[in-house]
Amino acid sequence: MAKEIDAKVLKKLNYFRFREVKGRYFLSNEWGGYAWLSAEEFKDFTADRLDKKGEAHRRLAANNFIKEEMDLTAAIEKYRSKKDFLLTGPSLHIIVATLRCNHRCIYCHASAQDMKAKELDMTLETAAKTLDLIFKTTSPFVVIEFQGGEPLVNWPLIEFVVKEAKRRAKKLGKKIELRLVTNLSLMTEERYEFLIKNKVTMCTSLDGPKKLHNRNRPMIAGDCYGNVVKWIRRFNRDYPKLKKTGYIWKLGAIIVISRYSLKYHKQIVDEYIKLGFNGIFLHSLNPFGFSQEVWDKIKYSADDFIKFYKNTLDYIIKKNLRGPVFVERLAKHFLTKILTDRDPNMMELRSPCGAGIGQLAYNYNGDVYTCDEGRMMSMMGEENFKIGTVEDKYEDLVAHPVTRTLCTSSCLETIPGCSDCAYLPYCGTCPIYNYFEQGNIYGQMPNNERCRINMAILDYLFEKLEDKKVEKVFRGWLDK
Repeated sequence: MAKEIDAKVLKKLNYFRFREVKGRYFLSNEWGGYAWLSAEEFKDFTADRLDKKGEAHRRLAANNFIKEEMDLTAAIEKYRSKKDFLLTGPSLHIIVATLRCNHRCIYCHASAQDMKAKELDMTLETAAKTLDLIFKTTSPFVVIEFQGGEPLVNWPLIEFVVKEAKRRAKKLGKKIELRLVTNLSLMTEERYEFLIKNKVTMCTSLDGPKKLHNRNRPMIAGDCYGNVVKWIRRFNRDYPKLKKTGYIWKLGAIIVISRYSLKYHKQIVDEYIKLGFNGIFLHSLNPFGFSQEVWDKIKYSADDFIKFYKNTLDYIIKKNLRGPVFVERLAKHFLTKILTDRDPNMMELRSPCGAGIGQLAYNYNGDVYTCDEGRMMSMMGEENFKIGTVEDKYEDLVAHPVTRTLCTSSCLETIPGCSDCAYLPYCGTCPIYNYFEQGNIYGQMPNNERCRINMAILDYLFEKLEDKKVEKVFRGWLDK
């Protein structure tokens, strides 16, 4: 289309990207402004004959598409705000406390190991060296997230890191958030009280109603669903009291959608609401960590997930129109980018991605990876994303050739198929996913399943935003 625009007209137009959707044109610019034009309005706009007193011109001017009416200061500030995550060092630090786990989830990405394999626990010595690296970050805000296996298997390490991280943060004047991702099966009263006292944010896994949850997440011995629900209810009962003490975050839950989940979108949402959650994050299945035999049993196509996602989002919207706020958090992530000047800094959905420059992952043995996805690849025998060990210097890790390469390969402006996409300001890519799926860290977007999913979700969100009632629901999510 750009080749068809007269060269003199091109000089008058502000830079924009566009996408044809059902006979209309969606336009976006570098700082995330967007506008819809009819086919006729788009033709007039690109021919520089749009009525300057008309509604279409007003919409374009309001979002800085009209060069002679552009508010350059506002555009610069909006772009700076959306990219301010680039002004700090790695803020998210994932500590793999152990590879041992008492579950055998059908979609496990962590390659969980036998409970007797104590040699797969991180030692306190390695943890101390890990903290040395973590607190070298230039970021004023540090998030330490415990993962596994099941982190509670290695409880002495959790206690040590929590106490020592808080001490170091206070000494260095850094803000700190401590997170625990746990299946809750090894939670005890003593551990619960310690975590609450130290304001450790907790997140568990809940895949839906009992039958579905236990099918996705079988426990070696016991009822996974019954155990996790017991602690969810306990936390929700305590939360009003905890909130008064400064414990501001409610217990979170992660859901992973397997093939068995696809027909239960209503039941999954109802289960979350029944158990007191105010939102859900709908993850598509991550391909890392599986044998091909297992993957063939649980995988599904991008179209399968898109259908599931749309059905679920529609159901959630209906719930919101009739009652209390219940958020779908992947949509909220995109909507924050669309409707505000902020980027929520989801590591794999920003440009460039967070691998090495936004996050680091520390394996149980002290190996350091650009991100948790890189660590997962190591469990499959791929060490391409290892950037060192806890014995190395922080500067060498963040300036490692692999770190720099992943940063470059996740800048959407450099990727064919992304650089001219109208959804570039709202999207992001994971080069490690691209490498696993397509053999190249630069994604081949026409054949990229994750790209198809993101495009479909964004198409659907922009369609929904044209309904004023739904837009009001979405804007309410951003205040939540």
